[in-house]
Order: sequence, then structure tokens, then C-alpha cells
Amino acid sequence: MNRKLRVFLDTSALFAGIWSAEGGVRMILKLGEAGALQIVIGRQVLHEIDEVIQRKAPQLLPSLAVLLDRSRVDPASDPPNERVDSCEKLVSHPGDALNLAEAWNERVDYLVTLDREHFLDVPGLPEQLPFPLGTPGDFLAWYRSRLRGLPRIIPTWRRELL
Repeated sequence: MNRKLRVFLDTSALFAGIWSAEGGVRMILKLGEAGALQIVIGRQVLHEIDEVIQRKAPQLLPSLAVLLDRSRVDPASDPPNERVDSCEKLVSHPGDALNLAEAWNERVDYLVTLDREHFLDVPGLPEQLPFPLGTPGDFLAWYRSRLRGLPRIIPTWRRELL
């Protein structure tokens, strides 16, 4: 049996998923809740998201806890210092470099972010990574394209109609 796809959400993506009940990140969280994929979040992301929500929308803290629990989030382990050092050479912001190191260390299949300055618009960054990175919409398009290659399963109740 194939392993579940592992998707790393950075702070910007996770905040969008908490802030809005609709949109790409909320769909990704629902896919995690359904067990269709494994969502991975690092300690750095958890620390940052807690600070951001405390500052911008403290009323959403309970929603954060519920969403993380329902989405069956897998916490990332601490990456080795060598990995962090190599990621600091790729990404200028220390917190984002740690996020990247956590994702890399966890062997994720995709990193979802909305951070243009430190991830999406960094020239040459995607070519240096062992996994793709992109916006929630980019990920969902990538995920759909992977599903197209699977055999179509006809539900039992429909087979008798055919």
C-alpha cells in the first residue's frame, strides 16, 4: 500500500486556514481530517502561529486547537543543525529557514506557503529542494493531477446500475 502524501504547512498557510473557513488551506485541512493525506507542522510553525493568533485574533485560539486535532497533524521532529545551516543559505529569514529544514527533514512531498518574499519568489529555490513548494491552490492542482492517474473506483451501489 502506498504511503499517504505528506504536506508541510508553514505559518502563513496555517494562518489562512484558521482565518478563513473557505479556501485552499481549509480544503487541505479537510483532506487531512479525512485521512487522505498527512499534514506535517513543525515546532517553529506552532510557535509562530501561536504568537500571530495571540496578537491578531486571540478569539481563534480554540479554533486552532480543534483544526489541528481534527486534521490529524503530525508534528515535525527537530532537524539536525547541518540541515538548518544549509537551509539558511537558501532562505534569508531564520524562522523560514528552520521551517524549510523541518519540512526537508520530514521528507514531505510538498511545502504549502503563502510567503512570497522568503519562499515563492526566491529565484532558483524550487530547483534546490527535493519537494515542490507552492501556494495552497498550487498544491491542490498538483494533488488533483496525481489523483488522475489512479484507477476509478465505482461505488458498490452504482455497480448494480451499470
